[in-house]
Amino acid sequence: MNILELELLPAKEASIKRGHPWVFSGALRAKPTRSGWARLLDHNQRFVALGIAETGSISFKAASFEDVAPGVHLERALTRALSLRNSLGLSESGTNMHRLVFAEGDGLPGLVVDRYGDHLIAQLHSEAWYEMRSELARVLSKITKVENVYFKTRESLHRSDLEEGYALGAQGESVFTENGLRFKVDWETGQKTGFFLDQRESRARLGSRCKGAKVLNVFSYTGGFSVYALAGGAEQVTSVDSSKKAMALAVENAEINGFSQRHQAVVADAFEYLGTLEPGFDRIVLDPPAFAKNRHSTHNASLAYRRINRMAIEAIETGGELFTFSCSQHIDRAMFASIVRAAAIDSGRSIQVLGHFTQPPDHPFDLRHPEGEYLKGLWIKVL
Repeated sequence: MNILELELLPAKEASIKRGHPWVFSGALRAKPTRSGWARLLDHNQRFVALGIAETGSISFKAASFEDVAPGVHLERALTRALSLRNSLGLSESGTNMHRLVFAEGDGLPGLVVDRYGDHLIAQLHSEAWYEMRSELARVLSKITKVENVYFKTRESLHRSDLEEGYALGAQGESVFTENGLRFKVDWETGQKTGFFLDQRESRARLGSRCKGAKVLNVFSYTGGFSVYALAGGAEQVTSVDSSKKAMALAVENAEINGFSQRHQAVVADAFEYLGTLEPGFDRIVLDPPAFAKNRHSTHNASLAYRRINRMAIEAIETGGELFTFSCSQHIDRAMFASIVRAAAIDSGRSIQVLGHFTQPPDHPFDLRHPEGEYLKGLWIKVL
């Protein structure tokens, strides 16, 4: 493997030496011309970190502050990641799907690996991982003892010419469990790795608040929140999503859990659908995709979040509850709270915050890398 060397300009090492893993192009003597594994040096040619070089504005992402080979670091980091997940006791709660590797949070920037039973689904967000995919598949299987490894590359790397599919093994089962509930997962054609594992704890909270309730799940995707609401005793759950394919899986997930009679599926644009509603729901879930894809879109994203939350607040019965989320990295927790506050003011209704949500512990992040805390949510009572 050809490992690049990058050199920091004088007085540009303070941030990374404090533990933040990112180095921007303006801090380097020369910007990398390709993606790949790299050693970062200070201006005196002393080793600083091993990591991934990229050609964008974030030109280096640290993986280790030890000067070791990438393969050695991969095995060490993956062993730590597996130990953490094993310590969480997820299988004891009837869960056989979780996040195994969370990029920077596990010291493996550009790599996300989700486990579904006896399958590992890896999203490669850097061509550096794509170039070493054979070794990556081998190490993943060796450490986890899982024989089926699937790589998703085209969506994450925005290149249709790359190989995608099973590096090892083949698909076996397609239905997995989370807190004892069953979900069919399509990682080959679904979004991300096929299921949003980061909402496991939020779904459980919603389910505990749904007995006898009329529930609306907006941006429902394959019905994760819907199934939990139904399992929690909801009188009726309506799932809304613009994707016919996702909605078909939502219907199937309600059916395989025995809840189809209390579930309604609606294929529609979320904004258009909410705009037609009068108050009538006891619980509403808003879990939209990331409206802010980059910093330049933050303003328009904020307006979209404000509008959708106002519409939801207006559609809730007095005393009802809103579970609202943002997964936009560029909308931080304080900004999101401010947006929802503005939405409540726009609606003319009073609200009480009952709780906050974030990603579960199989999505760890370093406090020195606050960007790793991307999921934020509010549990609100509407008065």
